Amino acid sequence: MADLLSDDEIESGLPDEWERVDDEIVRVYEFDDYLEGVAFASEVGELAEEEFHHPTIEIRYDEVEVRFTSHEAGGITEDDLNMAELTDDLR
Repeated sequence: MADLLSDDEIESGLPDEWERVDDEIVRVYEFDDYLEGVAFASEVGELAEEEFHHPTIEIRYDEVEVRFTSHEAGGITEDDLNMAELTDDLR
C-alpha cells in the first residue's frame, strides 16, 4: 500500500488544472459535445484498468469530472498524482 502524502507534497506534485478537494484530487475536462466526453471517460477507464487505480468519473453534457484518491491508504498518495498526469496525457 502506498503512503499518504503530506500537504506540501500534494501541493508541489499536483499537476496544473487539478485541485485538491479534501482527500481527493479533482479535475474537470471540457468537451465540445457529450459523446466526446464519453469517449474520453472510456479511455480513462482503460487506463485505470491498466494501472489498477480507479477514479470516480462523472460525465456531464460538455465536461467530465475525474477524481482520484487512494481508498486503502485513506487519502492522496503518489499513485493519485501519477494517475492525474497519465490522465492528462490522454488529452
